[in-house]
Amino acid sequence: MQTNFSPEQLKDPGIQRANEILRACVHCGFCTATCPTYQVLGDELDSPRGRIYLIKDMLENDRVPDEKTVKHIDRCLSCLACMSTCPSGVHYMHLIDEARAYIEKHYDRPWSDRALRWVLARILPYPMRFRVALLGAKIARPFRRLIPDARLRAMLDMAPQTIPPVSRNDDPQSFQPVAPRRMRVALMTGCAQRALNTDINDATIRLLRRLGCEVVIAEGAGCCGALTHHMGRETESHTTAAKNIRSWIREMDGEGLDAIVINTSGCGTTVKDYGHMFRNEPLSAEAARVSAIAKDISEVLVDLGLPEDVNAPEMKVAYHAACSLQHGQQIKSHPKTLLKSAGFTVLEPADPHLCCGSAGTYNLMQPEISGKLKERKIRTLEALTPDVIAAGNIGCMMQIGSGTGVPVVHTVELLDWVTGGPKPASLKRSEEPRTPEVPILR
Repeated sequence: MQTNFSPEQLKDPGIQRANEILRACVHCGFCTATCPTYQVLGDELDSPRGRIYLIKDMLENDRVPDEKTVKHIDRCLSCLACMSTCPSGVHYMHLIDEARAYIEKHYDRPWSDRALRWVLARILPYPMRFRVALLGAKIARPFRRLIPDARLRAMLDMAPQTIPPVSRNDDPQSFQPVAPRRMRVALMTGCAQRALNTDINDATIRLLRRLGCEVVIAEGAGCCGALTHHMGRETESHTTAAKNIRSWIREMDGEGLDAIVINTSGCGTTVKDYGHMFRNEPLSAEAARVSAIAKDISEVLVDLGLPEDVNAPEMKVAYHAACSLQHGQQIKSHPKTLLKSAGFTVLEPADPHLCCGSAGTYNLMQPEISGKLKERKIRTLEALTPDVIAAGNIGCMMQIGSGTGVPVVHTVELLDWVTGGPKPASLKRSEEPRTPEVPILR
């Protein structure tokens, strides 16, 4: 694609990067075949190619974003399926991030949009605030039909039936291995996951210790910054990310780390991109060091290997590939390989490349499109008649779990269970007898 940025514009590192990406695009349209929003809406402007044209026009002309451009950019899931499909290697992730940051700086959103984004940015990255918000959502849920804004209704729907107690395993500390030591790793405990499902980090710690890892929860580490980063709020996201970088660098320069383990793939995609995010900032060298050793939990487990005597119960596992794992990190086979080696029967749904519609805060800000994608994903998963659905991202788990009766667990929960850990809570709940509903006499 030909671009016409001025030398003055190209002094901006973000514009310079956008120019590189735009020039790589050859308008082939392969991306439209795998774009979930194009599949649902059928609008060229809701495909990567269409959004690229809008972004080019906006950035090249230093244009104040208009409502139409913002609408189509906001509808992007950042699932990055287009990056897996693109034969020209267009790095759409960095381009859409630059567009969102530009819109955040130059577009005056309606007050309701600003308020919603402010609330999400002030609550979701903070586990205790998020817990309080979830409790409030549960209390308000009976009045759901009285709320006119679909986005607010989606926020009420997000609250799980049971809010788990705080896990003290998420506090800064070090867990010694229970087998001969092979690695020293830092576990990223995250933010939303610590409020929604504490079993995932607990299972990860148990499994890694069992396989010979010292597991460190580093002082000062928390939210990866992805939630605010995808809203275009660069200052907030970089501030959060910088805390992680400094925290992990202290461990790397202290007793050393072999890996930074991440069990939420949306966070993993962001942490692995810290080197790019901070490329022009004082923390650039440290950020690059952190990104270099950041690994998804499945990558670490494949390197370590499971015990040879593992023998899972006869169970059909439908594997849902999170977009941030298969497209963002290009990890496609590791989770399935691990589940198969543990003895599970692993099944894949039709169109596994398509997003479930969670996408960070997307299901809260674009509930209609998100709902259609959720229905499609659940339909393909339930068609497999699985005993359980496994995924590697808390957002996907919450999204899919809200619409199916099939238990949904993190891949690491199953692997922990068959190597000596407790049975995943959602599996135990699914086996409990249901109390029959008492008819209301009128």
